[in-house]
Amino acid sequence: MQAIDTQWSQTEQKVAKAAFDKAYKREINALIQQVREQAKEISELDDMWNMHDFLSARRHEIDGKYDYRYSVLIFVFARLLKEGWLRLDELEGLETDKIKKVTALSRM
Repeated sequence: MQAIDTQWSQTEQKVAKAAFDKAYKREINALIQQVREQAKEISELDDMWNMHDFLSARRHEIDGKYDYRYSVLIFVFARLLKEGWLRLDELEGLETDKIKKVTALSRM
């Protein structure tokens, strides 16, 4: 992912942070629900190790995805939009150009 040298106004920073946090919370809550359901099915040691492997992989994926550097935030938002963790209306307040970039990238 290539960084974009884009300026973010204070208003945009607040909008971006709120949208970022909402998406993160949604994904984490979905993961917690999934883990609760899978935990009910653990009956053997291998099941527990499989859960551990699953959680390790998800942690790696989530830690890599949620990068709040302004230079990559357009890409982060595009991915979150594409994956369904973020809605376009939650970016309302960003410059039109930024929203267009997020929208275009989310279609790739």
